[in-house]
Amino acid sequence: MALSLGVTGLVVAACSNSPSTPAAGSGSSTTVRVPPRLHQTGASTTTTLVAGTSTTVAGGAGSESGSSPVLGVASAFGPSAVGFGQVRPVEISLGGDPTGLVTGIFWQSWGGSEATGSGASTYVAPGQSVAQGTQETATVIASDLGTCGGKPAYQQVKWYFPSQGETLSTGANSTVNACTGP
Repeated sequence: MALSLGVTGLVVAACSNSPSTPAAGSGSSTTVRVPPRLHQTGASTTTTLVAGTSTTVAGGAGSESGSSPVLGVASAFGPSAVGFGQVRPVEISLGGDPTGLVTGIFWQSWGGSEATGSGASTYVAPGQSVAQGTQETATVIASDLGTCGGKPAYQQVKWYFPSQGETLSTGANSTVNACTGP
């Protein structure tokens, strides 16, 4: 995804969490910080706009940027799966019941040996049916950085519910192979 910016950078200022700041020594340029996603921390792009010019800033959720790893491969879970093959996906779905879905993912880290994020998923307590599950905050861990389909990728993903006393090792959800699927 690319965003084309015009002369004033007003589009960026309206979309960015940080205000425009004039560049030192110039009255006709503006430096803006463009986060890859509005509600997510991580790598961002800084661009200087000069009157009479335009520039293109790459980034955004699900975009593939150079050497950033993706989450597995898109074909791992079939056509109804979501988030696989993307950089920093905002949603992960295994394509089945609601316990295999995490939405609104905010990634605190991405690109290292492990990526950590949080989102909303369905928690099902022991002895409950999926229909009795409730929406809870889940911690998402993408790990086992390697390659899938010839691209740098996290090969495993798991989510768990710290508010329910779960940890990475005790969470009820098993680790998912993001490269080969089930």
